[in-house]
Amino acid sequence: MEVIVGEDDVARCWWGGSSPDYRAYHDDEWGMPVADEFRLFEKLCLEGFQSGLSWLTILRKRGDFRRVFFDFNYEIVADMGEEDILRLLKDASIVRHRGKIEATINNAQRALAVAADVGSLGALVWQYEPADRAPAVIPAVTDESTALARELKRRGFRFLGPTTAYAFMQAMGLVNDHLAGCEARDRVHGARQRFNRPSAR
Repeated sequence: MEVIVGEDDVARCWWGGSSPDYRAYHDDEWGMPVADEFRLFEKLCLEGFQSGLSWLTILRKRGDFRRVFFDFNYEIVADMGEEDILRLLKDASIVRHRGKIEATINNAQRALAVAADVGSLGALVWQYEPADRAPAVIPAVTDESTALARELKRRGFRFLGPTTAYAFMQAMGLVNDHLAGCEARDRVHGARQRFNRPSAR
């Protein structure tokens, strides 16, 4: 793992310069703290869809995923049924995997239950924010991601193991895993300092 300097003279984490899509995602999104319910739900779902695929594949299809899943408004997705599943299985613009589509609908129902229980999905996931650290070696799994995955599973969520949970935590800003020397690291650090964490009611 290293920092690379692109043609634009910007230092980025090694993966952030491999394509224009990754560059934009790295610079503008990855690691920025998120409280918005539907963006958090979206990322949980897309991490599940990524299983067995590259994130770049999912990133390039994200607009279509947003279209077919109502911008990941889990209040709407929770009401989707078998007709919707069959329709999506014919839609080549997304990943056509019955289990993952069914999991998204199931997880929307579980997200509704979480919101009713603790006030919001954000209030639940941000309870698992770890202490800040300087990433010399970026792990695939942490104690916090294992605990988050266990809690989500206990609440009935699917396609969300400890590795998926940690990727979610990295992307949604629960941790700052931009490498030392990466241009985005300080920006993410500042955003995290200013961020109002969702809290349980």
